[in-house]
Amino acid sequence: MTREEYESIVHEVREDFERRREDRHSLELQWRLNMNYLAGNQYAEISPRGDLEERGREYFWQEREVYNHVAPIIETRVSKLSRVQGKVRVRPVSEGAEDISSAKLVTRLLTSVEDECLLSERLAEGTLWSEVCGSVFYKVTWNPNLGKVIGKDKAGDRIKEGDVSITVVPPFEIYPDSLNSPDVKSCRSIIHAKAYHVDDVFEKWGVEVKGEEVNVFTMDTSEVLGGLGYTASITKKVAGKLKDHVIVLEKYVLPTKTKPFGELVITAGDKLLYLGDLPYCVGDDGARGFPFVRQTAIGQAGSFFGVSVIERVIPVQRAYNAVKNRKHEFMNRIAMGVLAVEDGSCDCDNLEEEGLAPGKILVYRQGSTPPRMLNDGQVPTDFLYEEKQLLEEFNMISGVSEFMQFSQTPTTSTSGAALNLLIRQDESRLSVSAESLRQSARDIGKMILRLMKQLVTTRRLKRIAGEGGDIETVSFTSSDLTSDDLVFETDNELLDSPAQRRQMVFELLRHGLLFDESGKLSQGMKSRVLDLLGFGAWDSAQDTATLNAKKAQKENRDMREGQEMEVSEFDDHEVHIEKHVAEIITNGESEIISSHLNQHRKFAEEKEVHDE
Repeated sequence: MTREEYESIVHEVREDFERRREDRHSLELQWRLNMNYLAGNQYAEISPRGDLEERGREYFWQEREVYNHVAPIIETRVSKLSRVQGKVRVRPVSEGAEDISSAKLVTRLLTSVEDECLLSERLAEGTLWSEVCGSVFYKVTWNPNLGKVIGKDKAGDRIKEGDVSITVVPPFEIYPDSLNSPDVKSCRSIIHAKAYHVDDVFEKWGVEVKGEEVNVFTMDTSEVLGGLGYTASITKKVAGKLKDHVIVLEKYVLPTKTKPFGELVITAGDKLLYLGDLPYCVGDDGARGFPFVRQTAIGQAGSFFGVSVIERVIPVQRAYNAVKNRKHEFMNRIAMGVLAVEDGSCDCDNLEEEGLAPGKILVYRQGSTPPRMLNDGQVPTDFLYEEKQLLEEFNMISGVSEFMQFSQTPTTSTSGAALNLLIRQDESRLSVSAESLRQSARDIGKMILRLMKQLVTTRRLKRIAGEGGDIETVSFTSSDLTSDDLVFETDNELLDSPAQRRQMVFELLRHGLLFDESGKLSQGMKSRVLDLLGFGAWDSAQDTATLNAKKAQKENRDMREGQEMEVSEFDDHEVHIEKHVAEIITNGESEIISSHLNQHRKFAEEKEVHDE
C-alpha cells in the first residue's frame, strides 16, 4: 500500500465519521438532556445554539427546587425488566435422537458460556442505558486473551485458546450509515467510535499513536437550585476532557460484489490500525456480519435509535416543578407576610433587614399611617388540583402506576381478581421493552454459537450443568454445534410472577401431569421442579436410570467411532437396549452396535430366567 492510499483510507474514515456525528448531533443532545433529568438537573434545556444550557434564578427569592419523579420511574422500570431472563434453548435440526441430544448439549453449553461472559450483568447494564437513552448495543466478539492456557510463544508469552466476549456499547459510540435504518441488519456500514488510552492502543494493535484531549461525559455540581435565603446544589452531566487518549474508529462494512467478505477498517488519529475482511461469520447461513445487537426501550418507526420514556416525561416534570415551586412561594408570602409602609414614616432599611421580629418596637413618624401586613389570602385550590393532575399524567405517560411504583394496594380495589388485573395491566405496559430485551438475549446467543462454530477449531473442554442438576465436563468442537436456531424456553417473565409460576407447578403436581408412566417423579423432572420453585439444584443426586441412560449415549458415540464396548453385569439392560435401538433407528445399523445390543438382550434374558 502506497502512502497516498494509506492516507486516503484514514482521511475517508475520518470524514465519514464527522458527517455521521453531525447528522446525529440533535439525538445526542436529547440523550444528554435525559441523563441530566435522571440525575436531577432539571433546569437544563437545549439552546438554539445546539448545546445544553441551564436557566438561573430571575429573583433572589425565587424557589427553584427539583421534585424528581424521573428517577423513581426509571428505577421501577429497570427493576421490573430485571425479571426478564431471556432463557433460550436450541431447536434440533431434525427429530433424530442424535440431533435432539446434540441440541440439549448445545443448550447447556450456551448457558455455560453466557454465565462465564456475565450475560445477566451485561443485560442489566444495557437495560439501564436503554431506559435512559432509548437504545443500547451489545458487542459480541472473540477475545484471544481469554480461556485456558494452551502453550507459550517464542517470546515466552502465554497462548490462550480464546473465548467469546460480550461488552455493552452505549448509543453515543454507535454511528450507522443512515439514521432511518430500522435495525442493525438493514445498515450497510456501522462505525464504532470509542476513546482509548494511547498505551491501550499500542498493547492491542501494536501501533504508537499521538495522544490528545478527548471529550467525555463526567459528573459535576450545579448551583442553580434553592429558594429564599438558601442555595442548593445537584449533580449534572457535563462535558469533560481525557488526556493522552485517542478516538479509535472501527468501520464495519457489509459484503458487496466487489468485497464479498466485507471490510473492517480501524483508525486512530492519523494512523491505520487494521484493514481487512469482516472477521466474524455471525450473519445468517454463515455470512459475515456486524457483531452488534440492538436493544430499545420504545421502538420508533423509521428510526435506527429508540425512544426513552424520559423524553415524554420531561414536559410533565417541568410543569410539576413549576407548580410546586410557585405554591411554596405563595406559602412563603403567607408565612412571612408582605408589609405596606408609608414613605418616610419609619426606618425602612432597618425594617427590611430585621423584619417584624417578636417583641420588636416599631417607631414610625407621628401622624403617619403605621405599617400594616397585606392580606395574601390562602393558597389557591388550583395549585392542588394541578399537582394532582400532573401526578396522574406521570403514571399515564410513563406506564408506571402507583401500584407498581409504591407496591401499595389501591383503596378503590380490594378483590383478588381486580388486583390481579391491575398487575397484568401495569406489566403489559412494559411488554414492548421486555420483548426487545428478550430478542437481544436470543440474538446474543445466536452470535455466541456462530462464533464458536467458526473459531473453535480444536477440541476443548467445558464445564456445564447436567440434566439432573449435576456438573459435567464435556468435550466438543465446532462440528458438534449443529444448530443455532434458538427459541425462548419460557414465556415473557413479566406476564407471570414467580408466585404465579410456583402455584402453576403445584397445580401440575397435584393433577399428576409431571409423573412418569410408573406414577413417580423422575430425577430429571424433580430437579426441574426444584429449579422452577426457586430452590436450584437442591437434589443433585442421580438415580441409576439416569446414569445408565448417559452411559448408553456415550457408548453410542464411541461405537460409531469404531470402539468396541463391553457389557457390564451392573448395567440396567432395559435402559441400554432402549438407547441402542433408538441409535440404530436414527442413524442406521452398525455391526458393533448390533453385537453390543445382542449382548444386552442375552443378559436381560438370563436375568429374567433367574428371577423366575
